[in-house]
Formats: sequence, structure tokens, C-alpha cells
Amino acid sequence: MFGMRKAWERELGAAVDELVTAETLAFGGVGIAGTLLPVTEAYHRVEAALSDHPDEVRRQLDRVLVDGTPAGRAYAATLLERVDPETARATWTSLRDDPSELTTFVGCVMDRETLGTYASRRLAAA
Repeated sequence: MFGMRKAWERELGAAVDELVTAETLAFGGVGIAGTLLPVTEAYHRVEAALSDHPDEVRRQLDRVLVDGTPAGRAYAATLLERVDPETARATWTSLRDDPSELTTFVGCVMDRETLGTYASRRLAAA
């Protein structure tokens, strides 16, 4: 058993990997059928792990913020709001000038915007 990762660690790792490579930011179902994208499911799995394993999730979120796509970094900053609102705010602030683009989905509406624009909106809503 020694050296083997626990099931939750493997699941969390897989979910985080999904966030690192995220192409689309969607927190709910998308399209007419309201389908949950795999990345949205991954986001919810990481979110669910927060209550049981906050320190490990926090560590993993740092990895997403460093290595993640624009959408991945937006997911990570959103999850940070749950664990560490102050760091989340600082993270959104640092992303405000990020010109890289991401695809967002709200219901049936798909949009493209810069991570900076999205971050500014999150800060304004906070």
C-alpha cells in the first residue's frame, strides 16, 4: 500500500488536469439540452473536494494558476473564492490585464472574451 495514492487524490488530480487544459468556462449545463461539459464536471469535483481536503485543493489550484489555460485560471480563481477570498481577489486583480482569450458559456449563449475582461467583471461583482 505504501506509496500508492488514495482514490480521492487520483480523482482530484484527474479533475485538476482537466482544469489545466480547459478550453471553455461553463459553470452549468450548456446548449439546448443543458449538457454538462467534462470540464464543468471536473470543476464540480474539485469544488466538492474542498470541504474534505482544503489544503490539497489549495495546492492544486496554485498549479492551475501557473500552468492553466485562460479558462483554467478562471476556474481556479473562482474556486479560490471559496477557500481564500483575499487571495482570490488578488488573483482576479492580477488577471485584469490578461489579453488571452477564453470561451464562456452561459446556458445556450457562447461568447469569447479576454481573461482580463472576465476578471474585471468578477471583481466588480464581488
